[in-house]
Amino acid sequence: MSQRLNYFQLSAEAARKYLDFNNSVKKSPWVQEIGDLVTIRASQLNGCAFCLDMHVKEAKIHGERELRVHHLAIWRESTLFSARERAVLAWTEAVTQLPPHGVSDAVYAEVREQLSETELSDLTFLIVAINGWNRLAIGFRVVPGSADALYGLEKAGLH
Repeated sequence: MSQRLNYFQLSAEAARKYLDFNNSVKKSPWVQEIGDLVTIRASQLNGCAFCLDMHVKEAKIHGERELRVHHLAIWRESTLFSARERAVLAWTEAVTQLPPHGVSDAVYAEVREQLSETELSDLTFLIVAINGWNRLAIGFRVVPGSADALYGLEKAGLH
């Protein structure tokens, strides 16, 4: 399967502004702390091969434990995640999958017990960002690994 078109070239201004948005979200120290878990889990839920490939490699470069990356698909059953991380992952799933009647009060209450208002706001913008990238990569069939050299992901040693 090959990429359908290069949306970065064809919509250069929009792509640049979306990348700027993404980069501004990632400046938060809080987002840097939980970003890999969030981007991997959302990409798993959305079935985005390109983004999942990218964010697993980033997580390895950032020092995330390999077993925790493997356990993200089963985070509810895993003992490797803190209460704070579990709340983040529950919020990530709810905002990514958007249930028919919105995000439940229970999920909101759980995440608010663990995060400040600013942390929750930053987290939600990160979820918005990764979901947009997932939709672009899936829609245009961006090939996993095709941007490794551009983003320095070959340092992960995963091929």
